[in-house]
Amino acid sequence: MTDKKNNPPQEPEKIAPALSASSDVSPQSEKKKQEQEKVASSTSSTSSTSPSKPKNPPSSQPTSAKSSTQRGTKLATIAIVLTILFSGGLTLHFQQQQTLYQAQLDALRTELNQARQGLRTDLDTAKQDAINAATEIANRSEVELSQQHKSIESLQLAVADITGRRPNDWLLAEADYLVKLAGRKLFLEQDAESATLLMESADQRIAELNDPSLTPLRKAMAHDITQLKAIPFIDKDGLVLTLISLQQWVDQLPLANAILPETAQAEQVSVSKDIADWQSNLMSSLKAFGENFITFRVRDGQAVPLLSPQQHFYLRENLKAKLETAIKAVYGEQQEVYHTTLTTAKQWSEMFFNLQDHQVKTFNQSLTTLADKKIEVIYPQTLASQQPLADVIRERLRRSVSTMTTKEEAQ
Repeated sequence: MTDKKNNPPQEPEKIAPALSASSDVSPQSEKKKQEQEKVASSTSSTSSTSPSKPKNPPSSQPTSAKSSTQRGTKLATIAIVLTILFSGGLTLHFQQQQTLYQAQLDALRTELNQARQGLRTDLDTAKQDAINAATEIANRSEVELSQQHKSIESLQLAVADITGRRPNDWLLAEADYLVKLAGRKLFLEQDAESATLLMESADQRIAELNDPSLTPLRKAMAHDITQLKAIPFIDKDGLVLTLISLQQWVDQLPLANAILPETAQAEQVSVSKDIADWQSNLMSSLKAFGENFITFRVRDGQAVPLLSPQQHFYLRENLKAKLETAIKAVYGEQQEVYHTTLTTAKQWSEMFFNLQDHQVKTFNQSLTTLADKKIEVIYPQTLASQQPLADVIRERLRRSVSTMTTKEEAQ
């Protein structure tokens, strides 16, 4: 009995801490709490049936159980709120991480696209560079191949010229050289006389070949010779030497003096010997004295002014310069410049030199004769025999090459 009295009061105290401990450990399991409450109530009812238990302890047990239940409810509520907040925080953190990962993924995609674009651009550039390099190499190869073909052809022509040369071919080559030299003389030096002699020598070389197939060539050469002989001959050296002698003659020409026209003869008034005419004689004497004191003369005509020594020097030097210009015009075949220069020189000579002097007359006459000379000549633009002669030589070389090639193939 003693054990029964002592044990029941201790069991509610043990149950209450157990309930509080169970609520602290697992506030979320409400089902277990209800079972514990049922066990506690059954225990309290069992203890109340014992006769030895006092009446006060059963009244305090429901109060402690109720307070522990309220405390567990609050803790459960706090736990739920914390769980919700923790879940919301995790959700927000997950969303932020997802946004960050998405931004990083977009950045990686952008970098990947840029890298792809850069690789594509580099690939296109490398491809274009390779195409350009291949095209340049192909063009260079074509040029080198063309040059090699030309070199081979020139070597074949040279070999054919050496091996297939006939005894009289040197006459044809000499004629070609003479015709080319005649063209240079005509077109570069305007020496028609030398060109004519060279063409005649070339025609003689062609005639020595005694080849009827060269008749058209000789006909063209005869046409060129006739055309060259029709060109008027101008003795340029003679004209230039004459102008040089006139230049040296300028310093010896006498200058013209100041020539004044004759004045009108004034009527002489005589003084009478009659004393009665003393008044008229006085007036006549005063008038004669006044006319001799201050003289006014009226002259009809142009007066040639005197030149200073410095002007004399400039006059002669300018005249020499005009003659030098005429010399250059002779070599340049400038007809207008030549004629104008000599005409101006003649005008200066007639204006400032003594026309009564024999040297001046001869000088002016020489200028007039030279000014009438024709120094401009129209030359032919080409020689008709140059191209036919080159064609004949090329045809003979081609035949020689063909013959040599045929022999090599036969061997």
